[in-house]
Amino acid sequence: MHSTGLIDLQVNGYAGVDFNDTALTAAALDHALEAMLRSGVTTCLPTLITAAEADLADRLHALDEAVAHSRLGPLMVPGFHLEGPFLNPARGYAGCHPLEAIIPPDPQALDRLKSNLRRPFLLLTLAPERPGAMNLIRHARAAGIAVAMGHTAADAAATEQAARAGVTLSTHLGNALPQPQPKFFNPLMAQLAEDALHASFIADGIHIPPLALKVLLRAKGAERCILVTDATAAAAAPPGLYRFASMSIEHAADGSVRVPGTATLAGSALCLDQAVRNVVAWGFADPPMALAMASEHPAALLAPALAHHGVRLPDSEVAWTGSLHPANVTTENLNFATR
Repeated sequence: MHSTGLIDLQVNGYAGVDFNDTALTAAALDHALEAMLRSGVTTCLPTLITAAEADLADRLHALDEAVAHSRLGPLMVPGFHLEGPFLNPARGYAGCHPLEAIIPPDPQALDRLKSNLRRPFLLLTLAPERPGAMNLIRHARAAGIAVAMGHTAADAAATEQAARAGVTLSTHLGNALPQPQPKFFNPLMAQLAEDALHASFIADGIHIPPLALKVLLRAKGAERCILVTDATAAAAAPPGLYRFASMSIEHAADGSVRVPGTATLAGSALCLDQAVRNVVAWGFADPPMALAMASEHPAALLAPALAHHGVRLPDSEVAWTGSLHPANVTTENLNFATR
């Protein structure tokens, strides 16, 4: 079986490397990207999480420099995903994002962060219920940035308004929701019901129990579903302690990644090919649809942003074994045997 290369819209780090590290080097980035190629990923959006503006600017500069001077970055990284700092700071919605650094939606702050970068922001995750969010959504869309909603308490009315303003994706739907929630009138139901939204899911069996994921995929409709990893430096790496932005995280033996000593999830250790295998093994999709959720669907979501910036993704192909492990990854100027 063959597919186009997988596309990960949300990856904070990989193979021991934290993309939120101001000391990130081109060599470290290449190490992470080569490990991602082994999982069939040919395109990714390195994702930076909430931080004070000065810290975010430093992290973005380091990431942008690493991409520009690396061997694989220019081929695999068309742009970045900014997850925050325009999120909902209420308890439970922020997840592991530092509460003190979450700020109201601010187009000028976004412009300052993206200034002087070689690579553009291609995806922004925000909470659309916050005052000023509609202005930021329209501003970001006009700048060629796809906008997602996440870490949000938006009700049905706010979700519909966000979709009309240009939001097209729910980021890791089903997560960053405090418990308990009202049975019917809650952000999860509101986003599932909004047909203008695609939804990304972390299919590791930890962020969402498989039984619940089955229901969410059915409710959203497979054609609107996208698989992501939300990977950290713990992905493709053994259990232990790792750095993620300004915090320490623990990759446990059960595969979870949490803030040490708490139940708070802090990204994942998931590889995207494993997410594909999981949804097939759990009976939620056949192999072609599972692969489309990790390749064709994210490509379609990014297409308007890529076109705005004049960016073309390299042609790519992955040859898959019968057990859905990548055997060979081919992309422009690169043929990579995974084994």
